[in-house]
Amino acid sequence: MEARFVRFDDVAPFELAAGVTGRPLFGEGAMLNVIDFEPGAVVALHSHPHEQLGIVLRGMQALVVDGVSHELGPMEGYVLPGDVEHSAYCGPEGALVLDVFHPVREDHRERWENAAGS
Repeated sequence: MEARFVRFDDVAPFELAAGVTGRPLFGEGAMLNVIDFEPGAVVALHSHPHEQLGIVLRGMQALVVDGVSHELGPMEGYVLPGDVEHSAYCGPEGALVLDVFHPVREDHRERWENAAGS
């Protein structure tokens, strides 16, 4: 794989949930996803086999794990092992979050490619 350089403002977004969009960057073994939450947006309870690390860049994102809400502000992060059920919501100002997934989420790649092609 060759080196690539990306301006995320130029990456086409794709919808993750109502009011939640991602702008991904795919590597061979991992991926980044810059996630923009509109005010009050919610991501339903789900799980995936991928390890997920993240950092809140702006606003407040809460991750709910085992029924416990963990409210995170700017420069606060998390590590979710694969297969951990979680949901998320954000505050009234919305949020900007950077997620890292290992390995690459092929479901996100497919959704992003389909959104970019439409």
